[in-house]
Amino acid sequence: MTDSDLILVAIDARLKAYAPYSGFRVGAALVTEDGRVFTGVNVENISFGLTMCAERVAMGCAIQSGASKPSRLAIAADSKNPVVPCGACRQVLAEFNPDLLIVSSTLTGSTQQFELNSLLPLSRQGILE
Repeated sequence: MTDSDLILVAIDARLKAYAPYSGFRVGAALVTEDGRVFTGVNVENISFGLTMCAERVAMGCAIQSGASKPSRLAIAADSKNPVVPCGACRQVLAEFNPDLLIVSSTLTGSTQQFELNSLLPLSRQGILE
């Protein structure tokens, strides 16, 4: 699956987001090392701290299905610039692959690619040593 294909999956998933408070819908599509694709959407809560981000929802779906090694993640949002995962999502994703490749896209087609380890350097240093 190409990055473009994965972005389209994330854009489609985004339509199912639950965002009644912010109106900011995010979709994520996560590919695991065995080629399976898992999607996630943001699920808001009136208590914003309880909101679930699309990236963590997708990772949870992968774990539930027995997959634990993500290789690529696409994120799609209706924003001026491509978005990056929040700090909590970065840490959760780093648990499973600190070298995860992330491609983020706007609905108008602007894209940007990141490596998770550049967004969250030293995420596991000292933890298990």
